Amino acid sequence: MLLTRDIFRESVFQRDNHRCVICGNVAKDAHHIIERRLFDDGGYYIDNGASLCEEHHILAEKTILTCEEIREAAGIENVILPSHMYTDVRYDKWGNVYIDNGMRLKGELFYDESVQKILESVLHEFMPYVKYPRTYHLPWSQNVTDDDRVIKSLEQFEGKEIVIIEKMDGENSTFYNDLYFHARSLDSESHPSQSWVRNFSSKVAWEIPEGWRICGENLYATHSIEYNELESYFYGFSIWNEKNECLSWDETQSYFDILNITCVPVLYRGMFDIDIVKDFHKSMNLDTQEGYVMRIVDKFSFIDFKKYVAKFVRALHVKPNNFHWKYERYFNVNKVRS
Repeated sequence: MLLTRDIFRESVFQRDNHRCVICGNVAKDAHHIIERRLFDDGGYYIDNGASLCEEHHILAEKTILTCEEIREAAGIENVILPSHMYTDVRYDKWGNVYIDNGMRLKGELFYDESVQKILESVLHEFMPYVKYPRTYHLPWSQNVTDDDRVIKSLEQFEGKEIVIIEKMDGENSTFYNDLYFHARSLDSESHPSQSWVRNFSSKVAWEIPEGWRICGENLYATHSIEYNELESYFYGFSIWNEKNECLSWDETQSYFDILNITCVPVLYRGMFDIDIVKDFHKSMNLDTQEGYVMRIVDKFSFIDFKKYVAKFVRALHVKPNNFHWKYERYFNVNKVRS
């Protein structure tokens, strides 16, 4: 149950007998196990709180004490997470993600100045790369699975200029100026279908500013849609700077021109209009197009991705019979114009 700030504090102290759950000394703080700024509703849930003394509160803020250690010490079995986070992922206090090798991926609040100061002693534990976030579905999207999220409101788009781009059926891919390349998951195994894009990225990497990343679709292998007239095997859809901000659409297209990166097709640009957006898929050929992605034209921060980017996916997009392109002995290849 969501509590008010004062009731949250008192309830956490009462549950823990006003003692630090780690050492048993008098508690000074009702600590948010997951940072409240990551919650849309403030995160004042008793199972997201633990009573800590001053010393252990500092260690928890610095993430030297992990969320798991704090929950175990407080006897909390119910893991409370913000609605956009996933139960099969391990997070630190600030929403950064732990990966299998013990390192962490930079999360939504990583570049916040106050968070940088707090995490100063553990910054060496972070990978210099960022996982592309999962895109929320629009309410009328036709292919929403149990693991997907649907955007709760579209009010934030009102009065803003938007662009609708084609959602292309490929492998989400990211590359940097240090020649590092990864698919959506940073620790995923490489695949022969990535060779073309890896080679392409190595040719343009020197022109990418340090700390920036290019995101797009690797279309070399055929997934569910066979493309016969591609301009390239890589179509870019976003660029992120060293502050983890997604560049405006105009800046993005300008950099794509400089880097000779083919941009995903733009299907519509204009002021947000719910009637246009809601019926937009009716103007598409959903036999040959997976769907579309809507975003604001302006620059936005990583934490606002879930607010300003949403997608529509056609019904029954994935092929039946447990088909998966990556595990076929010989994967099909889309065709680029000669």
